[in-house]
Amino acid sequence: MNLRTLTVATALGLVTAGAFAQAKQQFVPVLSYRTGAYAPNGAPWANGYVDYLKLVNERGGINGVKLQFEECETGYDTARSVECYERLKDKNGGASFVQPLSTGATFAITEKAPVDKIPVVTVGYGRSESADGTVFKWNFPIAGTYWVAADTIIQAIGKKEGGLDKLRGKKIALVYHDSPYGKEPIPLLQERSRMHGFELTLLPVTAPGVEQKATWLQVRQNRPDYVLLWGWGVMNSTALKEAQATGYPREKMYGVWWAGAEPDVKDVGEGAKGYNAVAMQHGAEPQSQFVKDVLAKLHAKNLGTGPKEEVGQVLYMRGAMSAMLGVEGVRAAQERFGKGKTMNGEQIRWGLENLNLTQAKLDALGFAGVMRPISTSCVDHMGAAWTRIHTWDGKAWKFSSDWLQADEQILKPLVKSTAAKYASEKKLTPRTPADCQS
Repeated sequence: MNLRTLTVATALGLVTAGAFAQAKQQFVPVLSYRTGAYAPNGAPWANGYVDYLKLVNERGGINGVKLQFEECETGYDTARSVECYERLKDKNGGASFVQPLSTGATFAITEKAPVDKIPVVTVGYGRSESADGTVFKWNFPIAGTYWVAADTIIQAIGKKEGGLDKLRGKKIALVYHDSPYGKEPIPLLQERSRMHGFELTLLPVTAPGVEQKATWLQVRQNRPDYVLLWGWGVMNSTALKEAQATGYPREKMYGVWWAGAEPDVKDVGEGAKGYNAVAMQHGAEPQSQFVKDVLAKLHAKNLGTGPKEEVGQVLYMRGAMSAMLGVEGVRAAQERFGKGKTMNGEQIRWGLENLNLTQAKLDALGFAGVMRPISTSCVDHMGAAWTRIHTWDGKAWKFSSDWLQADEQILKPLVKSTAAKYASEKKLTPRTPADCQS
């Protein structure tokens, strides 16, 4: 099925479900990449995202308001992502929110959001400093950022060594995608390096990352105590294969959450055994109630978006969680501006800024045991800074740590100073407490 057929089929599916017959609808653009070098990772995320939107409609919509959506293929390319955004932002009454699924695209769309009045939701990616809602009024890096990931990985390594003080004199290498995404953790890691006295080596990899022999030659020569992997798509499996070829222990490797899913390790199999990755809120959750609902309400009726066997896997769950957070922003907006009504971008921005996802609410949505509560505010557009480590046992991802929380004494000053620099460069006046009431 080509992209045009997919879009038409999606629209026809909505007609069949009666979405166009509804007087009140909420439009959600879906920026996805099902083609190109990153398709093996992008497709399951998109499938989870779209399935959640479909499930909301199967459950009756948001207080009766059905969701209308359209996919646009970006190929994980910033220019194409912006083109998709521009094409979809005004369709069907206007976009409720946009989730770029690309840090490069997030940087570009961040400049447009205040003018277009469309919230930019980046669940687990994007600009880490955009957690500061006083500067980034329209950005929502809900549930975690790359600084959260980097901080909690260092904490996990510290625990393995017997304490953060034991990191003094150690060598830690960052093998990263040479893009805005891959560079995001560097400021946090540099701060931790100064604090604990470990040597940080930066090893950029040119996208898409299929050629890494020179990088791993440096790893073999420098012999770091740990390697952090900030990759995406084929770069991740290539890194693991190179580590295996050079004899670097996989148990000494820690990946970001975009380097810790099934597509990253399935082709390596036993060769990736022992490899660790940080899990943002969730991991593979095949027994969750949400998964059971998808199988019963969508796949049992031939309404599922992707293969049945991927439902509940890591990236599928991340896509579903991302959609859920956006939808709950709409629901929160309805609580203030009118249940059963279509919300505009400004109203949804308020809803995303006033999320209060208690454990009871998460359980009711089918996410019991998957996530911790999330609560956002004017100052805090992230709402939670918790992760876990999961480890590949050769066949499946298994959680191997308790919950880890990023150290706010490190995170908050870094967010504040970097956001202030952005505000100065863009000549923005940070919001006051009075501004936060609107």
